[in-house]
Amino acid sequence: MTKIDEGKPTSKAGKKKRVDPMDLSTMASLKHWGDPLENDSDQPMGNEVTLDCGWGRLVFGQTFKNPQAVAEIIRREKKGQRDIALYVRDPNIILSYSPQELFLDPSLTYRLDFEQYTPRSGRPDAVIIRPFSEQDNQRDIDRLYMMHNMVPAYDGFYSKLQEIPALTMLVAEDSSTGEIVGAVTGVDHKLAFNDPDNGCSLWALVVDHQAQIPGIGEWLTRALIEKLHSAGREFMDLSVMHNNTRAIGLYERIGFRQVPVYCIKKKNPINERWFVGEDQEENLNIYGQIITQEARRRGISVEILDAEGGFFKLALGGRSITCRESLSELTSAIAMSRCDDKAVTRRVLESEGLRVPEQIPSDDPAKVDAFLNLHQKVVVKPARGEQGRGIKVGLTELSEVQAAINEAANYCDKVLLEECVDGEDLRVVVIDYRIVAAAVRRPPHIVGTGEDSIKTLVEKLSQHRASVTHGESTIPIDAETERCVRLAGYEMETILPKDIRIQVRTTANLHTGGTIHDVTPHLHPVIQTAAIRAAKVLQIPVVGLDFLVPSVSGPDYVIIEANERPGLANHEPQPTVERFVDLLFPYTKTQEHE
Repeated sequence: MTKIDEGKPTSKAGKKKRVDPMDLSTMASLKHWGDPLENDSDQPMGNEVTLDCGWGRLVFGQTFKNPQAVAEIIRREKKGQRDIALYVRDPNIILSYSPQELFLDPSLTYRLDFEQYTPRSGRPDAVIIRPFSEQDNQRDIDRLYMMHNMVPAYDGFYSKLQEIPALTMLVAEDSSTGEIVGAVTGVDHKLAFNDPDNGCSLWALVVDHQAQIPGIGEWLTRALIEKLHSAGREFMDLSVMHNNTRAIGLYERIGFRQVPVYCIKKKNPINERWFVGEDQEENLNIYGQIITQEARRRGISVEILDAEGGFFKLALGGRSITCRESLSELTSAIAMSRCDDKAVTRRVLESEGLRVPEQIPSDDPAKVDAFLNLHQKVVVKPARGEQGRGIKVGLTELSEVQAAINEAANYCDKVLLEECVDGEDLRVVVIDYRIVAAAVRRPPHIVGTGEDSIKTLVEKLSQHRASVTHGESTIPIDAETERCVRLAGYEMETILPKDIRIQVRTTANLHTGGTIHDVTPHLHPVIQTAAIRAAKVLQIPVVGLDFLVPSVSGPDYVIIEANERPGLANHEPQPTVERFVDLLFPYTKTQEHE
């Protein structure tokens, strides 16, 4: 595995040496590395320097003598890209040349003087920080940026990184799965434009929301700092949105301090919220917000009816539809009731010849005992309910089963006993009888630090899950979590050894800390067909079907539930929200959604 070069810095400590202005005659081959613009009319004016970063161009404002030239460069931003002009002189003058098209970005610039940097020891073995490799799949990187609503690089960009020596991309790889769970880009200003201040900058730091390894963002940042410091650079700058308190806290802990540097961007749909303001009336949860935001983007009006309950009305022209998150008036009461009762769901699906696990009501103790003896391992669940409440999985002892039945009865007076089928927990979202997204849901697990107790690790992971899901995902410290920890051979107060992983819940529901991993391209045709048949027999236009499968790429499955109000968030990069609004207002479809 490639390791990051952690050698000593080559620059001399002490006062920064100012050099003469760059020799622009030597920069012809440097200033437009990889720039996707092809026609002469789009080339920068004079000796100004831009750098293609895949998601857009960095425009180095200090290399421009004429503020109008900066305005013209940003105005010519390519569709679907995000150009950034940093280190601009006189931003007010630049904006005056095109006030309708440009805006001053509400971000803050932070700087780290490398002489003040203190390295941190003890990098975890659970994550490997390494340079991006030609063997890496660009889609794996794009997924991370789309997860954060950031612009991914255009196709083919990463294949030419070697041709752009001013750019460094580092990735974080989960050492147990090989999955890329983070990325960051560094820009060497000395190589980009012979920077007289000998600086560099950090851009596009992303970490997988679903990753459960602590500190990935910090280790990526530190690895980039140490790499560019060893190359002789003297400081690092970064730009961070003013309200991103988690990122600002991280950078300040490392030693970054705010500096009065500003950037300018072009007004476009990607950054619309920063120049038109956020919708203040929406106190909806994330599942409602993403729908209303997409509706507004298409010119559909939104009326919030009951924010706490998730109810809103969408209207355009003579058509209006009331929704509760992804449940709309297009779902009939009959379809909803078929999904609401898990026993009914199972009978309807079985009648269609779809595979379902064996199931019985839990009201007869003798039958419960016989069912457990037959299957050895069972699931207890309330017949009605959502978000995993009252569900216990993998029970093997009669005493555990009876206790779980009593607990489930708190959520619904009808409690079911179900055959426990091993396999991956797969959610398939079907909208308008087409598969839109498929994702494997995994129970939360913690990774030991060798210093923290299991309880502390669970609390920290719960805080992280809450922060990246707008409070929707937390891990309760309750009897079920304690049971899972004991099954792993530990107690809640045990100090978990470094890099040891243990699962802390049996269910993979997002609301109890589960994580979601997109597998849409790998879904076997048999499972695809089963999902569409299930939606049709339930006669429901929007549904989240829960499968258990040995492998998403194989034909074996059982369907265990159907959710009439599936959460459409966290399925990036699949267009779940776009497809939902397409269903409600089909004449607002854009070509890219066809």
